[in-house]
Amino acid sequence: MTQTHTRSPERSPSLLRTAGLPYFVIAFIARLPFAMMVVGVLTAVASVRDSLALAGLTSAAVGLGTAVFGPFLGAAADRFSQRRVLLVLAAANSAALVVFTLVVYSTAGAALVLAAALVIGATAPQVAPLSRSRLVTIITARMEGARRQRTMSSTMAYESAADETVFVFGPFLVGILASFIGAWAPLVIAAVLIMVFVAAFALHPTGRNLSSSRHEDGSAPSAASELFRPALLLVVAGITGVGLLFGATLTSLTAFMADRNEPESAGLFYGVMGIGSALLALGVAWLPTRFPLRTRWLVFAVILLAGTSVLAFASTTGAVMFALALMGIGVGPTLVTQYSLGVARSPLGRSATVMTMLGSGVILGQALGAAITGELADRFGTTVALAAPAVAAAIVTVTAVAHWILDRADSGRRISQDR
Repeated sequence: MTQTHTRSPERSPSLLRTAGLPYFVIAFIARLPFAMMVVGVLTAVASVRDSLALAGLTSAAVGLGTAVFGPFLGAAADRFSQRRVLLVLAAANSAALVVFTLVVYSTAGAALVLAAALVIGATAPQVAPLSRSRLVTIITARMEGARRQRTMSSTMAYESAADETVFVFGPFLVGILASFIGAWAPLVIAAVLIMVFVAAFALHPTGRNLSSSRHEDGSAPSAASELFRPALLLVVAGITGVGLLFGATLTSLTAFMADRNEPESAGLFYGVMGIGSALLALGVAWLPTRFPLRTRWLVFAVILLAGTSVLAFASTTGAVMFALALMGIGVGPTLVTQYSLGVARSPLGRSATVMTMLGSGVILGQALGAAITGELADRFGTTVALAAPAVAAAIVTVTAVAHWILDRADSGRRISQDR
């Protein structure tokens, strides 16, 4: 008689062990230059050209370039591998930053300055969304069941916290470099960081992998039309609302503090929301699986709306800080949940495309939010500007409600079909 016994499957290594600690260090530093770009461009133009209007337009041009071209770069990364795309972008973006600096310090007209800024945005390496996509590919290929779900949740939480940290530290670093060296320094140093760390991110062993869902020739098994499914588009619209909130909040805070002759303090107040958001984003990893993503988005969007409602009626710095702290509780988990939903809604083989769509939504929203709120502050005053974040939060909440209804209906149909 042949004796048989069942052997338990070998446990796959953790994500940290699979990707390696150096990966997370490199990916964190590699996203710093982008956080420096928008503020660095604004600082350079305002300082050298002495025009806040041109500085604002230039900053918006960077955001527009990234928002328009980002999804196409993500699609290229899905098709040809991140390594090839990122190495080209690292060289192109570094050159674009240096050329922009030379143009700003020259006698070139505003049109050339804006065109150079647009190129910076168009060639910006999409490190944050591509890191998410890369880690999702590893998790999907090597983990199963509940462990995959837990790891995916904690990964999205970490990535969002890393983004929050970088976007708080980036402008701070720009201020130090511009103050002690010169307005050109943040842009040139960002170019150096891109050549070193974005290239290292591209050359990391994980960068050569295509999604396991891709065919041998790199083509996707899913149609591009699946990127326009209502459930996914609602997530893109919702995360664009979060971007609107970021831009509207910082600009309205600047107007509020300018009324008190302390415009430079706006960044410190904004950090109250940023720090709280990063901490709460990490906490999402510990939320129970019975608290589904569609409900998380709705619950935290309502908290965000409550915080912005307080901000709209704030008249003291204490009230503003309380509102920002409450907003931080809502915005971090909302952002993590939206990225997690993006992963769940991604068509097969198109995760990098979806992640860059979501990242571009944040960037476009941020640029539009800042521009619209700045115009409101100039025309109607700070009181009206402080209401702008509430409008953005309302967009996040409305899309959350629509997504909840759609997802619940889809779940009901799936249950009926299984019976």
